[in-house]
Amino acid sequence: MITAEGLTKRFGDKTAVQNVSFTVQPGSVTGFLGPNGAGKSTTMRLIVGLDRPTSGVATIGGREYRGLRAPLTEVGVLLDAKAVHTGRTARNHLRAMAATHGIPASRVDEVIDLAGIGSVARKRAGKFSLGMGQRLGIASALLGDPHTLILDEPVNGLDPEGVRWVRQFVRHAASEGRTVLLSSHLMSEMAQTADHVIVMGRGQVLADAPLDELVRAWTRNTVRVRTPRAADLAAAVGGPDVEIVSSAPDLLDIVGLPAARIGDLAADRGIPLHELTPTTGSLEDAYLALTGEAVEYRTKEIS
Repeated sequence: MITAEGLTKRFGDKTAVQNVSFTVQPGSVTGFLGPNGAGKSTTMRLIVGLDRPTSGVATIGGREYRGLRAPLTEVGVLLDAKAVHTGRTARNHLRAMAATHGIPASRVDEVIDLAGIGSVARKRAGKFSLGMGQRLGIASALLGDPHTLILDEPVNGLDPEGVRWVRQFVRHAASEGRTVLLSSHLMSEMAQTADHVIVMGRGQVLADAPLDELVRAWTRNTVRVRTPRAADLAAAVGGPDVEIVSSAPDLLDIVGLPAARIGDLAADRGIPLHELTPTTGSLEDAYLALTGEAVEYRTKEIS
Protein backbone atom coordinates (compact mmCIF):
# COMPACT_ATOMS: atom_id res chain seq x y z
CA MET A 1 0.00 0.00 0.00
CA ILE A 2 1.15 3.51 -0.85
CA THR A 3 -0.07 6.35 1.35
CA ALA A 4 0.41 10.09 0.83
CA GLU A 5 -0.62 12.35 3.69
CA GLY A 6 -0.65 16.11 3.15
CA LEU A 7 2.28 16.11 0.74
CA THR A 8 3.48 19.59 -0.16
CA LYS A 9 6.58 20.46 -2.14
CA ARG A 10 7.83 23.95 -2.90
CA PHE A 11 10.72 24.87 -5.15
CA GLY A 12 11.51 28.45 -4.23
CA ASP A 13 8.33 30.46 -4.79
CA LYS A 14 6.70 27.72 -6.89
CA THR A 15 4.45 25.15 -5.21
CA ALA A 16 4.66 21.96 -7.27
CA VAL A 17 2.50 19.82 -4.96
CA GLN A 18 0.04 21.13 -2.40
CA ASN A 19 -1.56 19.10 0.40
CA VAL A 20 -1.83 15.90 -1.64
CA SER A 21 -3.37 12.91 0.14
CA PHE A 22 -4.38 9.53 -1.28
CA THR A 23 -4.03 5.81 -0.75
CA VAL A 24 -3.06 3.27 -3.43
CA GLN A 25 -4.52 -0.08 -2.45
CA PRO A 26 -2.94 -3.45 -3.24
CA GLY A 27 -4.75 -5.79 -5.60
CA SER A 28 -5.69 -3.18 -8.19
CA VAL A 29 -4.09 -0.93 -10.80
CA THR A 30 -4.31 2.73 -9.86
CA GLY A 31 -3.98 5.15 -12.74
CA PHE A 32 -2.23 8.43 -11.98
CA LEU A 33 -3.38 11.13 -14.40
CA GLY A 34 -2.94 14.84 -14.96
CA PRO A 35 -1.78 17.37 -17.54
CA ASN A 36 1.86 18.36 -17.91
CA GLY A 37 2.93 20.34 -14.85
CA ALA A 38 0.20 18.85 -12.65
CA GLY A 39 2.68 17.49 -10.10
CA LYS A 40 2.48 13.77 -10.87
CA SER A 41 6.20 13.19 -11.34
CA THR A 42 7.06 15.31 -8.32
CA THR A 43 4.61 13.29 -6.22
CA MET A 44 6.20 10.04 -7.40
CA ARG A 45 9.64 11.40 -6.57
CA LEU A 46 8.42 12.32 -3.09
CA ILE A 47 7.08 8.81 -2.58
CA VAL A 48 10.45 7.21 -3.38
CA GLY A 49 12.57 9.75 -1.55
CA LEU A 50 14.18 11.48 -4.54
CA ASP A 51 12.73 14.77 -3.30
CA ARG A 52 12.12 15.70 0.32
CA PRO A 53 8.63 17.09 1.00
CA THR A 54 8.26 20.59 2.38
CA SER A 55 5.56 19.06 4.57
CA GLY A 56 3.58 15.84 4.77
CA VAL A 57 4.73 12.26 4.48
CA ALA A 58 4.58 9.38 1.99
CA THR A 59 4.87 5.74 3.04
CA ILE A 60 5.04 2.37 1.33
CA GLY A 61 3.70 -0.46 3.43
CA GLY A 62 3.67 1.89 6.40
CA ARG A 63 7.33 2.97 6.07
CA GLU A 64 9.08 5.79 4.30
CA TYR A 65 11.11 4.68 1.30
CA ARG A 66 14.40 5.70 2.91
CA GLY A 67 13.61 3.34 5.81
CA LEU A 68 13.30 0.25 3.60
CA ARG A 69 16.13 -2.23 4.17
CA ALA A 70 16.13 -3.65 0.64
CA PRO A 71 14.25 -1.19 -1.59
CA LEU A 72 14.59 -3.13 -4.87
CA THR A 73 12.86 -6.15 -3.35
CA GLU A 74 9.99 -4.06 -2.01
CA VAL A 75 9.40 -1.30 -4.57
CA GLY A 76 9.98 -1.39 -8.32
CA VAL A 77 10.35 2.12 -9.72
CA LEU A 78 10.47 3.48 -13.26
CA LEU A 79 10.62 7.26 -13.29
CA ASP A 80 13.25 7.94 -15.96
CA ALA A 81 14.23 5.18 -18.36
CA LYS A 82 17.30 7.20 -19.39
CA ALA A 83 18.77 7.02 -15.88
CA VAL A 84 21.34 4.38 -16.85
CA HIS A 85 25.08 4.34 -17.43
CA THR A 86 25.12 4.73 -21.21
CA GLY A 87 28.44 2.90 -21.54
CA ARG A 88 27.18 -0.28 -19.86
CA THR A 89 25.36 -3.05 -21.60
CA ALA A 90 21.80 -3.74 -20.51
CA ARG A 91 22.90 -6.96 -18.82
CA ASN A 92 25.73 -5.27 -16.92
CA HIS A 93 23.44 -2.44 -15.84
CA LEU A 94 21.02 -4.97 -14.35
CA ARG A 95 23.84 -7.04 -12.82
CA ALA A 96 25.24 -3.94 -11.11
CA MET A 97 21.82 -3.19 -9.64
CA ALA A 98 21.38 -6.81 -8.57
CA ALA A 99 24.75 -6.81 -6.79
CA THR A 100 23.60 -4.02 -4.45
CA HIS A 101 20.89 -6.31 -3.05
CA GLY A 102 22.42 -9.75 -3.41
CA ILE A 103 20.01 -10.64 -6.21
CA PRO A 104 21.27 -13.66 -8.17
CA ALA A 105 22.36 -13.40 -11.81
CA SER A 106 19.61 -15.86 -12.71
CA ARG A 107 17.04 -13.17 -11.86
CA VAL A 108 18.81 -10.78 -14.23
CA ASP A 109 18.29 -13.29 -17.03
CA GLU A 110 14.65 -13.71 -16.01
CA VAL A 111 13.80 -10.01 -16.25
CA ILE A 112 15.72 -9.66 -19.52
CA ASP A 113 13.51 -12.35 -21.01
CA LEU A 114 10.40 -10.96 -19.34
CA ALA A 115 10.96 -7.47 -20.76
CA GLY A 116 11.84 -8.81 -24.21
CA ILE A 117 15.35 -7.36 -24.45
CA GLY A 118 17.29 -10.60 -24.86
CA SER A 119 18.45 -9.68 -28.36
CA VAL A 120 20.03 -6.41 -27.17
CA ALA A 121 21.12 -7.41 -23.67
CA ARG A 122 24.81 -7.24 -24.61
CA LYS A 123 24.53 -3.86 -26.34
CA ARG A 124 25.34 -0.57 -24.66
CA ALA A 125 22.28 1.14 -23.21
CA GLY A 126 23.34 4.45 -24.74
CA LYS A 127 22.57 3.02 -28.19
CA PHE A 128 19.03 1.96 -27.29
CA SER A 129 15.93 3.32 -28.98
CA LEU A 130 13.29 4.98 -26.81
CA GLY A 131 11.23 1.79 -26.72
CA MET A 132 14.17 -0.45 -25.80
CA GLY A 133 15.21 2.03 -23.12
CA GLN A 134 11.70 1.78 -21.66
CA ARG A 135 11.91 -2.01 -21.66
CA LEU A 136 15.24 -1.85 -19.82
CA GLY A 137 13.67 0.51 -17.29
CA ILE A 138 10.80 -1.90 -16.75
CA ALA A 139 13.27 -4.78 -16.34
CA SER A 140 15.08 -2.72 -13.70
CA ALA A 141 11.84 -2.11 -11.84
CA LEU A 142 11.04 -5.83 -11.83
CA LEU A 143 14.51 -6.97 -10.80
CA GLY A 144 13.78 -7.49 -7.09
CA ASP A 145 10.33 -9.06 -7.72
CA PRO A 146 8.80 -6.24 -5.64
CA HIS A 147 5.34 -6.13 -4.07
CA THR A 148 4.87 -2.47 -5.12
CA LEU A 149 5.31 -1.00 -8.61
CA ILE A 150 5.54 2.72 -9.37
CA LEU A 151 5.73 3.28 -13.11
CA ASP A 152 5.79 6.72 -14.74
CA GLU A 153 4.77 6.57 -18.42
CA PRO A 154 6.01 2.98 -18.91
CA VAL A 155 4.46 2.61 -22.39
CA ASN A 156 6.09 5.75 -23.79
CA GLY A 157 7.85 4.78 -27.01
CA LEU A 158 6.70 1.16 -27.00
CA ASP A 159 5.22 -0.52 -30.05
CA PRO A 160 1.67 -1.98 -29.86
CA GLU A 161 2.98 -5.37 -28.71
CA GLY A 162 4.95 -3.72 -25.93
CA VAL A 163 1.99 -1.59 -24.84
CA ARG A 164 -0.20 -4.68 -24.63
CA TRP A 165 2.49 -6.55 -22.69
CA VAL A 166 2.72 -3.75 -20.09
CA ARG A 167 -1.07 -3.74 -19.76
CA GLN A 168 -1.22 -7.49 -19.27
CA PHE A 169 1.72 -7.49 -16.88
CA VAL A 170 0.40 -4.82 -14.52
CA ARG A 171 -3.05 -6.41 -14.53
CA HIS A 172 -1.45 -9.74 -13.61
CA ALA A 173 0.69 -8.09 -10.93
CA ALA A 174 -2.43 -6.55 -9.36
CA SER A 175 -4.23 -9.91 -9.48
CA GLU A 176 -1.39 -11.31 -7.37
CA GLY A 177 -2.15 -8.71 -4.70
CA ARG A 178 0.61 -6.26 -5.61
CA THR A 179 0.26 -2.50 -5.40
CA VAL A 180 0.50 -0.76 -8.80
CA LEU A 181 0.67 3.01 -9.38
CA LEU A 182 0.80 3.75 -13.09
CA SER A 183 0.88 7.10 -14.89
CA SER A 184 0.14 7.64 -18.56
CA HIS A 185 -1.18 10.26 -20.96
CA LEU A 186 -2.79 7.54 -23.12
CA MET A 187 -6.41 7.66 -21.95
CA SER A 188 -7.56 4.77 -24.13
CA GLU A 189 -4.85 2.55 -22.69
CA MET A 190 -5.52 3.65 -19.12
CA ALA A 191 -9.22 2.91 -19.60
CA GLN A 192 -8.30 -0.70 -20.38
CA THR A 193 -5.77 -1.02 -17.57
CA ALA A 194 -6.77 0.89 -14.45
CA ASP A 195 -9.30 -0.07 -11.80
CA HIS A 196 -8.99 3.16 -9.84
CA VAL A 197 -7.93 6.64 -10.94
CA ILE A 198 -6.28 9.59 -9.20
CA VAL A 199 -6.36 12.82 -11.20
CA MET A 200 -4.09 15.77 -10.37
CA GLY A 201 -4.14 19.34 -11.60
CA ARG A 202 -1.98 22.30 -10.60
CA GLY A 203 -0.41 20.30 -7.77
CA GLN A 204 -3.65 19.15 -6.17
CA VAL A 205 -5.83 16.03 -6.27
CA LEU A 206 -8.89 16.73 -8.42
CA ALA A 207 -10.43 13.26 -8.21
CA ASP A 208 -9.78 9.94 -6.48
CA ALA A 209 -12.31 7.27 -7.42
CA PRO A 210 -12.90 3.93 -9.15
CA LEU A 211 -12.62 4.42 -12.90
CA ASP A 212 -16.25 3.59 -13.65
CA GLU A 213 -17.53 5.98 -10.98
CA LEU A 214 -15.30 8.77 -12.27
CA VAL A 215 -16.59 8.36 -15.83
CA ARG A 216 -20.22 8.32 -14.70
CA ALA A 217 -19.77 11.42 -12.55
CA TRP A 218 -18.01 13.54 -15.18
CA THR A 219 -19.62 12.52 -18.48
CA ARG A 220 -23.07 12.37 -20.02
CA ASN A 221 -24.60 9.61 -22.10
CA THR A 222 -25.69 10.67 -25.58
CA VAL A 223 -28.00 9.04 -28.10
CA ARG A 224 -27.25 9.75 -31.76
CA VAL A 225 -30.37 9.63 -33.93
CA ARG A 226 -30.57 9.90 -37.71
CA THR A 227 -34.02 10.49 -39.22
CA PRO A 228 -35.50 12.34 -42.22
CA ARG A 229 -37.98 13.93 -39.78
CA ALA A 230 -35.47 15.35 -37.32
CA ALA A 231 -37.57 18.42 -36.49
CA ASP A 232 -40.61 16.27 -35.65
CA LEU A 233 -38.54 13.98 -33.45
CA ALA A 234 -36.93 16.93 -31.67
CA ALA A 235 -40.40 18.26 -30.85
CA ALA A 236 -41.52 14.84 -29.61
CA VAL A 237 -38.59 14.25 -27.24
CA GLY A 238 -38.02 17.82 -26.09
CA GLY A 239 -38.35 18.68 -22.43
CA PRO A 240 -36.74 20.65 -19.58
CA ASP A 241 -34.18 17.92 -18.84
CA VAL A 242 -33.41 17.02 -22.45
CA GLU A 243 -30.61 18.60 -24.49
CA ILE A 244 -30.72 18.30 -28.28
CA VAL A 245 -27.91 19.22 -30.66
CA SER A 246 -28.37 19.06 -34.43
CA SER A 247 -25.17 18.89 -36.48
CA ALA A 248 -26.87 17.99 -39.79
CA PRO A 249 -30.44 18.24 -41.17
CA ASP A 250 -31.12 14.58 -40.41
CA LEU A 251 -28.97 14.13 -37.32
CA LEU A 252 -29.69 14.73 -33.63
CA ASP A 253 -27.53 14.13 -30.55
CA ILE A 254 -29.87 13.78 -27.58
CA VAL A 255 -28.87 13.94 -23.91
CA GLY A 256 -31.34 13.17 -21.13
CA LEU A 257 -33.36 10.28 -22.59
CA PRO A 258 -32.42 6.61 -23.04
CA ALA A 259 -32.39 5.14 -26.53
CA ALA A 260 -35.39 2.90 -25.78
CA ARG A 261 -37.57 5.88 -24.81
CA ILE A 262 -36.54 7.81 -27.91
CA GLY A 263 -37.38 4.78 -30.06
CA ASP A 264 -40.80 4.41 -28.42
CA LEU A 265 -41.65 8.08 -28.94
CA ALA A 266 -40.61 7.87 -32.60
CA ALA A 267 -42.68 4.71 -33.15
CA ASP A 268 -45.78 6.27 -31.54
CA ARG A 269 -45.61 9.13 -34.04
CA GLY A 270 -44.62 7.07 -37.07
CA ILE A 271 -41.21 8.75 -37.35
CA PRO A 272 -38.71 6.54 -39.21
CA LEU A 273 -35.30 6.09 -37.62
CA HIS A 274 -32.24 5.33 -39.75
CA GLU A 275 -29.89 5.28 -36.77
CA LEU A 276 -30.33 5.01 -33.01
CA THR A 277 -26.92 4.76 -31.35
CA PRO A 278 -26.37 5.25 -27.61
CA THR A 279 -22.85 6.34 -26.64
CA THR A 280 -21.38 6.39 -23.16
CA GLY A 281 -18.80 8.81 -21.87
CA SER A 282 -15.15 7.82 -21.94
CA LEU A 283 -12.27 8.25 -19.52
CA GLU A 284 -10.86 10.83 -21.91
CA ASP A 285 -14.12 12.82 -21.74
CA ALA A 286 -14.10 12.67 -17.93
CA TYR A 287 -10.42 13.62 -17.76
CA LEU A 288 -10.86 16.65 -20.02
CA ALA A 289 -13.90 17.79 -18.04
CA LEU A 290 -11.97 17.48 -14.78
CA THR A 291 -8.76 19.14 -15.90
CA GLY A 292 -10.15 21.82 -18.20
CA GLU A 293 -9.31 24.60 -15.75
CA ALA A 294 -6.07 22.99 -14.53
CA VAL A 295 -4.10 22.87 -17.78
CA GLU A 296 -0.87 24.83 -17.42
CA TYR A 297 0.25 24.57 -21.05
CA ARG A 298 -2.75 25.14 -23.34
CA THR A 299 -2.65 24.77 -27.12
CA LYS A 300 -4.77 26.73 -29.55
CA GLU A 301 -7.82 24.88 -30.84
CA ILE A 302 -7.98 24.17 -34.55
CA SER A 303 -11.21 25.37 -36.17
